[in-house]
Amino acid sequence: MDVSWMTKYLAEFLGTAILIILGNGAVANVDLKGTKGFASGWMTIAWGYGCGVMIPALMFGNVSGNHINPAFTLGLAVSGFFPWAHVAQYIVAQILGAIVGQAVIVMVYRPYYLKTTNSNHILGTFSTIDNVDDGTAISRRGATINGFLNEFFGSFVLFFAALGLTKNFFGAEIIPAIDKLLAAQGAKGAATKVADMDIATKVQQGIVGLTTGNAGSLAVAHLALGFLVMTLVASLGGATGPGLNPARDLGPRILHAVLPKSILGESKSDSKWWYAWVPVLAPILAGISAIALFKIIFI
Repeated sequence: MDVSWMTKYLAEFLGTAILIILGNGAVANVDLKGTKGFASGWMTIAWGYGCGVMIPALMFGNVSGNHINPAFTLGLAVSGFFPWAHVAQYIVAQILGAIVGQAVIVMVYRPYYLKTTNSNHILGTFSTIDNVDDGTAISRRGATINGFLNEFFGSFVLFFAALGLTKNFFGAEIIPAIDKLLAAQGAKGAATKVADMDIATKVQQGIVGLTTGNAGSLAVAHLALGFLVMTLVASLGGATGPGLNPARDLGPRILHAVLPKSILGESKSDSKWWYAWVPVLAPILAGISAIALFKIIFI
């Protein structure tokens, strides 16, 4: 889809906001006292975050690429799959989207924040913390190490698998094969790539069915991204949440830090900034390494 970069920034903003509303909304439903979903279990959160990625992917995958994750944007840029000139704008849009999405959660769930007495449950509806942390200084080292390992390997699987789903999907070989054939024919003035053709030209060339089927397979791949995230939350999420996304953690953590107890309740505690670098740095390093490895092996 041919859209302006401003439209792409807006898509990243909206996609990240939707991710937080559906994902952290599920966390709030489970962890905040008095909600109808209170203590309903981890799979509620897994479904919330799975759909929180799946739905923006289907909405905006053809607009901005639906990164909704600074680690993914940076990883793609490092490997040459995304222009550096737009990295900062994408990341700003993602972080702002996460803050706005979290603000919606706070507005909707404010009565239940006021009822909740567990400060970790309040923070957990905003951002992540490793479960090794028990509130004592001595537990911080273990929480940091375990959290970093969990966030790194969870993010690595996320990014490597996401590229596999969207680059190596069934039928992915069709478009490059047609492009190669068009280049070999070399008709003067004719399009040499499927991406440069309009629908009428595709019909004339007799390839519209092939390209439509290709698009359908890619849509299914974006659907599978949601199940990938849901499974990661269910399998590797027990330790930290998980974050897997710097914007998903940092944006809401900033909001948690600035909101007063009159909004979040008397049980609101600190924002655990000593841990905040973990769900930012670990996914970034994982994104860079996972995408680079995928490029080496498959591209």
